[in-house]
Amino acid sequence: MAGIPPTPPRTVEEHLAAVRARLDRLTPHQAAEAARAGALLVDIRYAALRDRDGTVPGAVVVERNELEWRLDPASAHRVREATGHDLHVVVLCNEGYASSLAAASLHDLGLLRATDVDGGFQAWRAAGLPVTPPDGRPTLPAPPLSRTAADG
Repeated sequence: MAGIPPTPPRTVEEHLAAVRARLDRLTPHQAAEAARAGALLVDIRYAALRDRDGTVPGAVVVERNELEWRLDPASAHRVREATGHDLHVVVLCNEGYASSLAAASLHDLGLLRATDVDGGFQAWRAAGLPVTPPDGRPTLPAPPLSRTAADG
């Protein structure tokens, strides 16, 4: 790419450490408190994990591969909760790795209050915080704002 100096190679562990240095990561209890105070809790785990382990009450489900489109306040495909760049977003994955990378990507979009949960869903559950157990029905991601009844 013209004008952008190449990034020297690094391991995924080095990359993760650099990404996490940009975040104010939360413990599960801090994340629960942030959600009570109005932060948007976003579950990016894939369906098989949600269907196996359950979900966090009140969390918006957004598949990781759609996260940036669903959380960008300027996107026609955003979720209704994505109201502005000052939104406090707390990303939750299964164990707290993918969520760090996802929160850093949201930072790159200007959502500078995005962060993640140290230890992810597994730490949330281990901390005894509320979990809605699976009921045998598949969990579905939140629809985009632009979705209409005609879309299905």
